[in-house]
Amino acid sequence: MPDAKPAPAQALSAPQKALLKLGLTRDIDLALHLPLRYEDETRLVRLSDARDGQTVQVEGTVTHQEITLRPRRQLLVTLDDGSDTCTLRFFSFYPSHQKALAVGARVRVRGEVRGGFMGRTMMHPAFHAAGGELPDALTPVYPTSAQLPQAYLRKVVASGLARADLSETIPPELLGSLQRVVHGTWTLRDALRYLHHPGPDVSLDALEDRSHPAWQRLKAEELLAQQLSQLTAKRERDALRAPVLRTAPGGLHEQLLAVLPFALTGAQRRVGEEIARDLARPVPMHRLLQGDVGSGKTVVAALAAAIAIDS
Repeated sequence: MPDAKPAPAQALSAPQKALLKLGLTRDIDLALHLPLRYEDETRLVRLSDARDGQTVQVEGTVTHQEITLRPRRQLLVTLDDGSDTCTLRFFSFYPSHQKALAVGARVRVRGEVRGGFMGRTMMHPAFHAAGGELPDALTPVYPTSAQLPQAYLRKVVASGLARADLSETIPPELLGSLQRVVHGTWTLRDALRYLHHPGPDVSLDALEDRSHPAWQRLKAEELLAQQLSQLTAKRERDALRAPVLRTAPGGLHEQLLAVLPFALTGAQRRVGEEIARDLARPVPMHRLLQGDVGSGKTVVAALAAAIAIDS
C-alpha cells in the first residue's frame, strides 16, 4: 500500500504572517514589543470644552449624514453631543461606515478637533458604538504593518505578556542599587506591564520621550544585556589562537619608518606600539583605530601590515 501523503500544514492567516514578519514568535517577543505612543480613551470630553487642535473622545448622536462629490467624494457626518456639534469627514469610507454612522446612531468618536468657518471638524476619526465602560488605562499604539490591525495586536501582546517569563535577571544584591537609580522599586515585570497599560494620570510626554522610571528600568536592562553579550564575546575571542607576528630587525617595519617623508606624531607612535604588542600575542587582535581625517590612520595601518608581511 503506498505511503499516505502528509497532511498540508495549516495556512497562516494574514495577521499571523505579519506577526512572523515582525519577529513576534514567542511570548517574550510580544512582551518586549512596546508601544510607540498612547491614546487616552479613559475619559469623555464635551465638544464645547475641546480646544482647537486637541485630540479628544466625545460621545453623541448622529443627526445628519451625506455623501458629497465636491471638491472630492467624501462622507460627511454631523455629531451632536448636547453641548455642540462637529462634522466628521471621511475621504476614504465603506458601506460599513455609513451603516455604523446612520442618523440616530449614538457613537463614541476620537479624533483631533479643528475649528473653521464651517464649524468644528474631525478628519477620519476613530469611532464605535457608544456605551460600555471606559478603559481604566491608556490605549497602546504598537509598531505594526498594514496586515496587522491594532486591535488584533493588542490582544496577542496582552496574551503574550501574561504568559512570558519575566523573572529578574539582576541579582537581588544589585537590584536595590538599580532601583535607586531609576527612582522607584520597578521590577522588570512591573515596568513592562506598566508600559503596556499605563494609568490615565501619567504624563504622556514622559512615556513617549522614554524618561519615565519604567522606561529607565528597561534601559538599564538593555544596557546590562549589551555589556554581558560584549563580555561573553570577549571571552570567546580570548579563547581563540592566532599566529604570533613580531617586528624583525631591519625588516619592512623599520624600512617603512626610514623612508617616510615625515616624522610620526606622539599619538601615531603610541598607537603603532600598542598594535605591535597586540600582534605579538597569541590571540586575535580586536581593536578599533579611530581618528579624524588626516590624523594618520593609514600610516599606522601600513606599519601594522609591514609587521604581518615580515612574519
